[in-house]
Amino acid sequence: MKRFAVFVLSGLCLTNASHASEKTDLVVQYAYGAIFDSAMTRLKNEFEASHPEIRIQYRAPYESYEDASQKVMREAIINRLPDITMQGINQVRPLVERNIAVDITPFIEQEDNLDEEGYYPAMLDLGRFDNGLYGLPFAISLPAVYYNVDLMEKAGWEGGELPQTWDKVLELAERINYLPESRQGIYYDWDISGNWLLQAPILSQGGQMASEDEQQVSFNDSSGEFALNLLSRMVLDGGMTNMGWDAANASFVVGNTGIVVTTIGRLESISNQVGDLFTLRTGPFPDVKPSGGLPAGGTTLVMLTKDAERQQAAWEFIKFATGSNGATIVVEETGYVPPNMHANTHDLQEFYAMHSNRSVMIGQLPLMLPMYSFPGGNALRITDVIKSHLESIVTGSRVHEPRAVLEDMAHEVQLLMPQ
Repeated sequence: MKRFAVFVLSGLCLTNASHASEKTDLVVQYAYGAIFDSAMTRLKNEFEASHPEIRIQYRAPYESYEDASQKVMREAIINRLPDITMQGINQVRPLVERNIAVDITPFIEQEDNLDEEGYYPAMLDLGRFDNGLYGLPFAISLPAVYYNVDLMEKAGWEGGELPQTWDKVLELAERINYLPESRQGIYYDWDISGNWLLQAPILSQGGQMASEDEQQVSFNDSSGEFALNLLSRMVLDGGMTNMGWDAANASFVVGNTGIVVTTIGRLESISNQVGDLFTLRTGPFPDVKPSGGLPAGGTTLVMLTKDAERQQAAWEFIKFATGSNGATIVVEETGYVPPNMHANTHDLQEFYAMHSNRSVMIGQLPLMLPMYSFPGGNALRITDVIKSHLESIVTGSRVHEPRAVLEDMAHEVQLLMPQ
């Protein structure tokens, strides 16, 4: 009898130990490994340390946000979705329209102190569609201007305040372009994901990409003309060539390009590459009208799993990543702005004071507007159509006719809008 009791107790101990050792494995996939690898590694380690019952498994990173969206739509067909996907802010809508993304409103409602965690209401709105909430922003970016101060000084800049208008930026870029050591005066990251840097100058002038009812394009107005004229001037005055981001980045970090305009999310990478070669400064996106704003770019964590138990584990990871813990990781490991108000205004004050190139974005947060995503099944195709028309300016083939390019682009996009 005693031996039987020992066996029973031993069995119970083994069973309890087995249950105690069980973990929920969450599959997560994110984009842009070169930017996010270090942040995601640190996030995994810190999350698992505080949540030993959950284990994070990363898939190989998506190449881009468009790649992320397309892969998720394909994987939904063959039932091979990750539990959580990191999507570009403008790529969430197609997943909602196809009933792939999970509405996390019930998880938000179960949290008593979510407001105290410091979420910006405007940032929560970035994930809202059809009265549901389908993602929480993980890393927010706004466009920034990166300056090689050494080349600027050689071109006659006398220091002090950075240029506040595009006229001043392009005047400086033109002078830099004529320096013997310069390859080009300026590079504008025009083909970055989602036509983001077309939306930026349009929204900065108070324009919109589409009408309120989303039946008509609306960028074919003075704001769109401003945007395409600006791109044309960068080629004609600033010497910009169609070299692509990788080549432009390489040219900038070795001191051969004076000014680049791209996401603040690249700041950590650019800073590390520049090192002590020259003085690097970042400035805000110029010429934002009082009636205008800037499109919030960046990435959002979207729940895909439909399993109730895994959903709760996925929510714990999303909450951790977008809360104060994740915010600190985002800002220290990338150039992105965390979506957490408390972290930006309290926890990271000392960090921003020591890293002035990062703090420029905090001043632009009040300008943040949702990045637009076209409705319907042609959304990704519209992105490609716009890119093709912009490229005709950057290559020089239609650089002298930005107004005509705008009209042709608007006409072609209109044909792809839902009827």
